[in-house]
Amino acid sequence: MTGRQPVLITGGAGFIGANLADALAAEGRDVLIYDALLRPGVEGNLAWLKARHPQRISAVTADVRDAASLSAAAAEASAVVHLAAQVAVTTSLEDPGTDFSVNLGATLTLLEALRRRPAPPPLVFASTNKVYGDLADLEFRLAGDAYAPTDPGILAHGIGEGRSLDFHTPYGCSKGAADQYVLDYARSFAVPTCVLRMSCIYGPRQMGTEDQGWVAHFLIRALEGRPITIYGDGCQVRDVLDVGDAVAAYRAVLARIGRVTGRAFNLGGGPANAVSLRQVLAAIEGLVGHPLDLAFEGWRAGDQRYYVSDARRATAELGLPPPLPWRRGLTRLADWLAESRGLRLPARAVPA
Repeated sequence: MTGRQPVLITGGAGFIGANLADALAAEGRDVLIYDALLRPGVEGNLAWLKARHPQRISAVTADVRDAASLSAAAAEASAVVHLAAQVAVTTSLEDPGTDFSVNLGATLTLLEALRRRPAPPPLVFASTNKVYGDLADLEFRLAGDAYAPTDPGILAHGIGEGRSLDFHTPYGCSKGAADQYVLDYARSFAVPTCVLRMSCIYGPRQMGTEDQGWVAHFLIRALEGRPITIYGDGCQVRDVLDVGDAVAAYRAVLARIGRVTGRAFNLGGGPANAVSLRQVLAAIEGLVGHPLDLAFEGWRAGDQRYYVSDARRATAELGLPPPLPWRRGLTRLADWLAESRGLRLPARAVPA
């Protein structure tokens, strides 16, 4: 790609990155994937991208803690989407130093590399709803198999960007601090930046594990007939968002960066896609056609009983369409996972 200025996607072989790279390449943009390829299965995502877009996709296999390599990649980029991260709360509790260096140190390296350029290109940062803490000050009631807030405003719209930040666990601290650095570099140094505080994103090309990507993890375990462990009571609620809708948001930020620089937006499925773990598991059971083998363990540190994004600001300012209904997205993911693993799902009388 000599002479070109690609969009740099850190963590670009991951499932959100691969879907975003595919969309950008399809519209004729060059994309530089920067990924250490440590997560099982992501090599397949990169091979898929290169096969689909051989003239548009290039890659650097390197760790984001390699400051020289990361700075060199940023030096030629027309824009940066920073997705690479240490993503597990559990890992952050076991190894806070690595969590810090990956999530905060690498973000600062990127920001500094962009600041040194005469005309800094934009950076879009993948943040998390964990910046709002465990929401323990809110009151919830158990409504069937799902928690619901007693505050009618939160029930109707979710958690808004005006919510006070409250970092819990080393993961929350590292991602939250990076979130704030990204916003401050727009204020202090005029680097065009934007932050997307994501809820639970799911969809094709996701290699879900017990620590991250729980929707895909549940589906993979169910398809393979393996046990599923639930931490807590399974009534915790999240607003799940199909990866296609997340990709649309990132593309919209890149297109509108002059209007949204220095801003943070919540990105999730909102109240229409608010669903408990138990409700997702019941839907998965219907898709795979057999009972699931469930076990329950204690709550994990910092876990929220309820988190639903108030995404009205992002929808309005980024021009986003209504998100895909979660049952349709779950069915699409089940179909992709089954096909990619050579498994068969029961026939459905009516397509979802």
